[in-house]
Amino acid sequence: MFKQGVGSFKYHVGISSLDQIATREDRVCVLNILGGESSDVTPVGHAYSGGNVVFGTSPGRSGQVLETPLGNVPVYNNVREGLEAGHRFNCGVVYLPPSGARDGVAELIRVNPELKKIFIVTEKLSVHDSREIRAIGQQNGIDIFGGNSLGVADAWNQVRIGGALGGDNPAEALRKGSIAIFSNSGNFTTTIATYLRMAGWGTTTLISSGKDVYIHYAAPEFAFALANDARTKAAVLYAEPGGYYELDATFTKPVVACVVGRWKSKLTRAVGHAGAMAGGHDDAEAKEQWFMAKFGVDDIFTPENPVFSPKGAVVANIAHIPQALTAVMQANAARPDFEPEGSLALKPWFGSSQGIVLPPELDLPVVAAAGPYDKQIEHLNRQIGAVFPRQAMKDASGASQMDAKTQITSLHGTSMLDAAQFPVESNICLSLLRGPGSENDRELVNAAVGAEINLSGTPALAAAQAAREAGNAPNTVLAAACTIIGPRHGEQARRVVRALVEGFTEAGLRSGVDESFDLSQLRFDGAADLFVSGHPDAKAEALLNGLQARGVRSVFVRYLRTLNGHPSADAVLAAIAATLAWEPLMRKRISLLTVETLPWWLRLFGVLIGASADASRHQEGSFCDIPNEEVIGSRSLTEVAFAALVGTEPTPDNLFSFQTLVGLLLSNGPGTISAQGAKGAVSADGPETPERVQLNKALIGFLTHSGYAHGGNGYEGIAFLIEQLQDIDLADPGDPDHGIDLPALAHHYAAEYATYKADKKTAGSLDIQKIPGVNHPVFKDRPVNHDPREVFVRELFGEREEYNVFHAYYQELVRALYETGVSRNVYCVNIDAVIAALLLKMLWQPYRDGALTQEALETSAFTIFLYARMLGCAAEIDDHLNRGRNMDMRTPASKCQFVS
Repeated sequence: MFKQGVGSFKYHVGISSLDQIATREDRVCVLNILGGESSDVTPVGHAYSGGNVVFGTSPGRSGQVLETPLGNVPVYNNVREGLEAGHRFNCGVVYLPPSGARDGVAELIRVNPELKKIFIVTEKLSVHDSREIRAIGQQNGIDIFGGNSLGVADAWNQVRIGGALGGDNPAEALRKGSIAIFSNSGNFTTTIATYLRMAGWGTTTLISSGKDVYIHYAAPEFAFALANDARTKAAVLYAEPGGYYELDATFTKPVVACVVGRWKSKLTRAVGHAGAMAGGHDDAEAKEQWFMAKFGVDDIFTPENPVFSPKGAVVANIAHIPQALTAVMQANAARPDFEPEGSLALKPWFGSSQGIVLPPELDLPVVAAAGPYDKQIEHLNRQIGAVFPRQAMKDASGASQMDAKTQITSLHGTSMLDAAQFPVESNICLSLLRGPGSENDRELVNAAVGAEINLSGTPALAAAQAAREAGNAPNTVLAAACTIIGPRHGEQARRVVRALVEGFTEAGLRSGVDESFDLSQLRFDGAADLFVSGHPDAKAEALLNGLQARGVRSVFVRYLRTLNGHPSADAVLAAIAATLAWEPLMRKRISLLTVETLPWWLRLFGVLIGASADASRHQEGSFCDIPNEEVIGSRSLTEVAFAALVGTEPTPDNLFSFQTLVGLLLSNGPGTISAQGAKGAVSADGPETPERVQLNKALIGFLTHSGYAHGGNGYEGIAFLIEQLQDIDLADPGDPDHGIDLPALAHHYAAEYATYKADKKTAGSLDIQKIPGVNHPVFKDRPVNHDPREVFVRELFGEREEYNVFHAYYQELVRALYETGVSRNVYCVNIDAVIAALLLKMLWQPYRDGALTQEALETSAFTIFLYARMLGCAAEIDDHLNRGRNMDMRTPASKCQFVS
């Protein structure tokens, strides 16, 4: 039976004035008090309200407590248990999930005859459950607020119930005044109160109505209670699309209505706060018209067009609420509650124009922040570089990601298709500094890595050669060299980098290539002894000469040249690293940890490229017949790496193909076997103590997780192409006038493969060998299929007018397979075929001349994968070093299986 309340409202029960909604006499029971949201906000509200929560419930946790600044709040299994313990309450707060909210409301009402109010924080309640909750409340004389509410608060009574109004410091936002707030948005309830305080208006009662489809305490009930509250002179309403509650409200006091969400009318489904559907009559524009009619105005209030009446104003921007309210209240001869406390103008606490000249309206002056934020900002300003949060990194990466639709991987936001157009030295910058770098950066990398490549007479070369002569695959050969370049090869350079960064930061250096920077500002207080010694260092002198020959700019190198004594090789390498890292470090794109490890990385890259070449190609004065002076002072790293791989000088076309291959192979996402091996090695060392992590061991993790199936499988495509063309006299694979009938050749093989496949099926065998480089599980089932990576490479070389007979053969082959009935559609030529075609074209001439054996081709195919992937894995290692937790790559025992 319907129970009539005060007033003439169909649904109203007991509250006749806003001052009754949240009082100091209210006592509260919180359902699911130990849940994530409640355990954060209930202690704050409890303390602000003087201790209004008497107990809470959490099934199975009876006897536990919720700690608050005013003491512990007891927890019981259910409401009845709390009542039987002697507690009394008249308000219930519901933090239960949607499926349990109805039963929670029913429990509160069923067992507590003293209950008067319920506040439902739960969002996304079903309409069915909301109707039942409404019916139960009406039958028992209970006022219900929510759902999807952040509760209510009262600045006069200093009370908050059910939610987080006022944030972590309610007294700061909720200053006593004369304005009530009713808002569909919980967070904006607090924001509006803060905006009003800035303009001199305080608040009385604040209600977060929620914005589920069903609003229990809605605008009509609020308008009635507003009329009867002597404390409140006016109100602010924040309304979103959906529902006709505002249309039915009758206001007897001035109101500023903020209506938002015009964009929602373009949608075909509800979003956010269960807003309006497109085409409805309760969208934002309709609600604007409702309020305009109530207030007797014909337009939206803006500072440029201040339309209002003594009854109110309509705004579409919450920032305009204070000005609109002040105008309306002046029309009613009412002054603000207190002096304005601030301005809503933007007051940036920190900023950086990055040297860009901005117009005055954008170049806002930085102001001192209010406490305690000023201390935090001061600390941030002293912080050098980025600090990344530690988190579980198994099957995750902050460096790379793969687009599942296109299978194209990106590294630090750069697509591998773009990376394929960068030289090797740029991709070193990309992997560790998060960008391809400038021309100056490339020259720095060319010199630094080049100085480490010639391993003549070193233990690293001896180890690699011993592994090579023992018949090991290229990854094991490089791993042998890698073991030699341990932490002590990076310790001194690491100390120098830290000293340089700290000293130049203190001196105010903005750009690492600033030739006008005054070096006299530097104060190293004895740290300069790190940089020089009393004896010449041949490697340092060669590197300094190489940098001068390349014309590189570096404040740090310039500083070393001014010192008394002889700079060490570690100091020069550290100065190069600091120059490379300075810009991303100052922009907080990379961490100081990354900068400190950069010299070790540059050394490791050089050693691994050098170790890939036979010991006979390392001479005291040259590498692969290239004089050391050229390697360090003029050659690009791309050229030198090509020479290490092939043993000959590259043509411009071959050099472009080489860099394209390296870029394409740079990364295939964090889930690859090689990346997992690298990250697992970091995880095992313990990245939470980063100085313990051995970068060379992490690279060995990548190397040992590469193999003939993952890394060396490019040779399968090469072997296939050689088999198809071995009886044909092909002089130049780049000559389109080669005279070979590629369609006939492809159809011949397709017919042979069809016969082979049929024979296998007749014999009952399902072990049918696949054609290398043809088809891809993602790109299939269309009449003609394409791998977008292959399309990109084909178009890239087409623009350069570079022909590749091997690539062209693959194009003919997929058509022939379809035309002979082997496939139901035209398969795609996949990226593996592209790699094989590009690599074989580069190596064809030395192979045809007998300078390369088929075994050497296999080694080359494997090695170029290692060149590229060591850079991609370096990015994963650095990312894991900065973000990872100790042993976070371990699989829990519950997910492990035993296979018998």
